[in-house]
Amino acid sequence: MSATERFHHTANDCLERLAADLWPDAKLALVIYTPNKPELDIVLKDSGLNVDEVINTLRRSGGLSLDGENVYKRSVCDVIIGALATGKQNSNPPPVGHWGQEFWDIGRAEGALQEELVQALRLARKELDACQRVIHYAGGFDPAYVDDAQAAIKITDAVLAKTPA
Repeated sequence: MSATERFHHTANDCLERLAADLWPDAKLALVIYTPNKPELDIVLKDSGLNVDEVINTLRRSGGLSLDGENVYKRSVCDVIIGALATGKQNSNPPPVGHWGQEFWDIGRAEGALQEELVQALRLARKELDACQRVIHYAGGFDPAYVDDAQAAIKITDAVLAKTPA
């Protein structure tokens, strides 16, 4: 029997003895890790252990916080950001039933709204330009109105220049 197997056997026996002395419904887990060497990680857990409850216990009592930095949380955030971005672009939806679908849908709704607003802005710009042409050809209108409308067209053109055609 290897040293690792002996350790697992001994640790399991100790956990069983500890678990026998716990209050009803209490669960027990042992985690051993070596920084930067995940291949050496050992996790021994009680039968029926809910790992979400272990995380909740660490959050409540062990100093685990949403404000701290860790790889798992960063990875979850990266998936959320990616789902929002691809949803906005209406591309690469997550698999059916994936938890990221909610974020993809939010991104898609924002992308659709942006498309709708850009089309409305293009139409308003076109109509404002047409009105300006009529005013110019008809003559006799207040130049301040024409100047303000021309400024509005320039602002609209600047915004539209930032959006895909």
